[in-house]
Amino acid sequence: MLFGYMIIYVEDVERTVTFYEAAFGFQRRSLHESGDYAEMETGATVLAFAAHSLGAQNLPGGYRASSLSDQPAGIEIALVTDAVQAVYDRAVAAGAFPLAAPKDKPWGQLVGYVRDCNGVIVELCSPM
Repeated sequence: MLFGYMIIYVEDVERTVTFYEAAFGFQRRSLHESGDYAEMETGATVLAFAAHSLGAQNLPGGYRASSLSDQPAGIEIALVTDAVQAVYDRAVAAGAFPLAAPKDKPWGQLVGYVRDCNGVIVELCSPM
């Protein structure tokens, strides 16, 4: 079994891709001509975004969409970097909502948290 990809359902795929490029420096791998699906270059595991309309097709029972106006869901994306503070500052400057400034953890990692343009929690952490 391999963890192949993570898809986040969002209101505006293009806006989300542009945000992840500006905030975290990722490059887009692909953006479907419909604008309903995109993938980012994130290493071995793909981070993808899909429109809520695709979510409705795939999950007929529905789901709770992420939003900055609501409490975040109990899930996060963890991005590993040697430059936690610089990436945190870059993300906030690009419009990320700051949750917790980078802090040294007892286990030796530097960790900070922001919410992306859709309200999803993004952990920025140093390698273990």
